[in-house]
Amino acid sequence: MFKKILIANRGEIALRVLRACRELNIKTVAIHSEADENAMHVRIADESICVGPSQAQLSYLNIPAIITAATITDVDAIHPGYGFLSENQRFAEIVEEHGYIFIGPKSKHIEMMGNKIHAKQIMEQNNVPVVPGIYEMKNDKKIKSFIDKYKLPIIIKSASGGGGKGMRIVHDLKELDNAIKSAKIEAKKSFNDSSVYIEKYINNPKHIEIQLLADNHGNVISLGERDCSIQRNHQKLIEECPSIVLNAKERTKIGELCKQTIKSINYQGVGTIEFLFHNNNFYFMEMNTRLQVEHPVTEMVTGIDLVKEQILAASDEKLQINQDQIKMNGHAIECRINAEHPKTFIPSPGTITQYHQPGGLGVRVDSALYQGYSIPPHYDSMIAKLITFGESRHESLQKMKRALEEYVIMGIDTNLQLHQSIIESDIFLSGNYNINFMSEFK
Repeated sequence: MFKKILIANRGEIALRVLRACRELNIKTVAIHSEADENAMHVRIADESICVGPSQAQLSYLNIPAIITAATITDVDAIHPGYGFLSENQRFAEIVEEHGYIFIGPKSKHIEMMGNKIHAKQIMEQNNVPVVPGIYEMKNDKKIKSFIDKYKLPIIIKSASGGGGKGMRIVHDLKELDNAIKSAKIEAKKSFNDSSVYIEKYINNPKHIEIQLLADNHGNVISLGERDCSIQRNHQKLIEECPSIVLNAKERTKIGELCKQTIKSINYQGVGTIEFLFHNNNFYFMEMNTRLQVEHPVTEMVTGIDLVKEQILAASDEKLQINQDQIKMNGHAIECRINAEHPKTFIPSPGTITQYHQPGGLGVRVDSALYQGYSIPPHYDSMIAKLITFGESRHESLQKMKRALEEYVIMGIDTNLQLHQSIIESDIFLSGNYNINFMSEFK
């Protein structure tokens, strides 16, 4: 087991990893920027070290500074959390080259799944259903034949990255050339890779993802699915587990296909395979080779600590649980609380003047906020995750409704009221919402 882990992240995820380490009797090192000197993860860690100025590019994305911090503090391993460098193949390589353990998959697996075209090909080889697509972008005849077969609209996607960058929907053939050009320019700017491909556009699907966990000894388990369809500009807002649209047979079938796939590439650690789900059919989108923001809903329903399991897998421990032991009990919902105006969505950094977080049975808050804390303007606007658990979806929603009413964050704008409106809307209560919910929500 590791003796000391450096946490290469900030905010609630740094605190989440730190807590798991403490329960495993592992010492922690928190890195931080100048702006995060008073952050909660810095206060609680066994050691802390400043790695640069406020800008992420000069601190949390500063690989030489992070490796230097690891050397100075004599750690065994580095946990990247999510975001920042968590899916940076070169960072994982450098960590490995310096003799540290990267708490995540091997760098080759990050590279393998980081390219969506390559990832789709691996899925096809393992009989995982994928969205029909064309990857040869220089052959106009093939592109025309594809569009003739699958009809408009089609979607152009970046081969690298995500978050809606390098993505264009084409409804008219006259738009095609300009859409490809603009998608390539945005992809190059965002991911330093101008490669794009074309897929059939699937109207109004749900976004369903499968959580997987693998050790270094060939053992793989599926921990069920999450419904992540409530999203704005391809950024998730609300997630729940399990999805009410899947039955046990569908869950088992897609879970087994995903397990087979990551076993075929000798994957290690936690990973999530994401799908569009439409007319009872799954269509592979991408694989995230890291811990997901929404991992708490899976933890609440399965009772399995994903961060601890991730650390144990990285330390070469064998999984102590098998698929037959995985039980989906009850229902969990997560609302992402952002420091932003609820209507304009403009980020709202500033000082927390009053803070009270909800509690009670079945209520969990993952956050690094405290009264008097100043939220810096340099990073992502998500400041907390509110998670509720109940024996049924109705009970979980009732707890969420109560918890949102009880949550007090003063001094900044937040999207608490937006979440209240969403979870009380008829379409959300019915469960029949899809990824376009927010574009139609008033």
